[in-house]
Amino acid sequence: MVQPVVCFLMLAAAAIPAEHADNFSGKPRMVVVSDIGNEPDDQMSLVRLLLYSNEIDIEGLVASTSTWQKTAVHPETMRALIQAYGQVRGHLLLHAQGWPTSADLDAKVFTGQTAYGMAATGREHMSEGAAAIIRAADRKDERPLWVSVWGGVNTLAQALMHVRETRSRAEVDAFIEKLRVYSISDQDDAGPWIRREFPNLFYIVEPSTATGGEYYYATWTGISGDKYYRNAAGANFDSVTNEWLDTNIRSKGPLGKLYPRFAFIMEGDTPSYLSLIDNGLNAYRRPDWGGWGGRYVFRQPYGETHPIWTQGGDLFSRVTSQDSVRGADGKIYVSDQSTIWRWRDAFQNDFAARMTWTISDYAHANHNPIVEVNGMKGTAPIFLETEVGQPLTLDASGSHDPDGQMLHYHWFHYAEAGGTGTALAEVTLSGADTAKATVTATATCRPQWLPITGPCRQRERRTSSWR
Repeated sequence: MVQPVVCFLMLAAAAIPAEHADNFSGKPRMVVVSDIGNEPDDQMSLVRLLLYSNEIDIEGLVASTSTWQKTAVHPETMRALIQAYGQVRGHLLLHAQGWPTSADLDAKVFTGQTAYGMAATGREHMSEGAAAIIRAADRKDERPLWVSVWGGVNTLAQALMHVRETRSRAEVDAFIEKLRVYSISDQDDAGPWIRREFPNLFYIVEPSTATGGEYYYATWTGISGDKYYRNAAGANFDSVTNEWLDTNIRSKGPLGKLYPRFAFIMEGDTPSYLSLIDNGLNAYRRPDWGGWGGRYVFRQPYGETHPIWTQGGDLFSRVTSQDSVRGADGKIYVSDQSTIWRWRDAFQNDFAARMTWTISDYAHANHNPIVEVNGMKGTAPIFLETEVGQPLTLDASGSHDPDGQMLHYHWFHYAEAGGTGTALAEVTLSGADTAKATVTATATCRPQWLPITGPCRQRERRTSSWR
């Protein structure tokens, strides 16, 4: 049963402001909550995740229910994939360090709530999965804890309920401040309850009913939903077909063999952690920067009691969650899904390369270039200040490829990710296909749909920050 809650609706601490960026060192931390066993895509997503377990600190894998699997959980499926990962870990260590042992990962598999939704939460329903979330969030660590939700979220609801019932208001606030939730729509009735009861919780989601009737609109479908949802016009579908996956993933070793054929779309849950991968986009620091898992804005959707990280925005000022991307046919497409499919070749080729790591030595596999920009190595954001009309030089000539291959360069302005409040800067870019590019700010605000006098017209020469 759900315990009545009336006292703590308004928490003392303020919600994390939209302009906040998570600046910390080290890998992102994550707990997965998954209705694995419901259909193939959760298993597919876990195979990929295991291939990035050297870049993400996995602190829990929780088997849960959802509207699609209301009375069963399948932690044994997680354990089977981890066992296969253990068989290839030796090969993975030839290519990079930091891979956890299979025993370490197996010890982090837990059972969450075993029945559906909020009816399965309450004082008598504490689960080992909920306890694992609490332990991870309580750990003394400057890094936030991401909760990647692939199914129903009632296990997180149980954890939050328990913390609220057993701790002071200040302790509850501190607990909530550590969490970052990315949910693949709402797959039970717990998500709306959590957002209503814990308004300060950092939450990424396109709110929906639990029926799947709104999935068509969701950003996450941009990973591969082109044909099933018919909502990704312009994207190249070739690398997300079962045929491509047969050749590049399933044919490669023990882990590849456990990557099933999809029933609806490939890896619908994967966007909830794709942006945690260390690819230089750093979207896990702030969702409106955009990354492999999509781009989101901070706003209050209809029916929600407060702003969350979600889709939508102000079309007039062009500060929205959508991206404008050139499609495979050369035309420009604007959509929420394009914030993911624009990176499809990159994340699929990287996945295929890592799957090759599981069966090959270093000399017979591909590895990412080592990036150096303006003397700074690595993939962390670089912040530079400039003024309108003042050129900035970006020099990547110190970069190199560990496999000895020739490097090619392509700089681009991710215009939509440059929103500051309701303003989007205008820049020019020269030398975009060379090691050195020159960026020049031409205006603090791009023209709006109609010529009006407003904040953008008044800000002619203000110093801006660049990522």
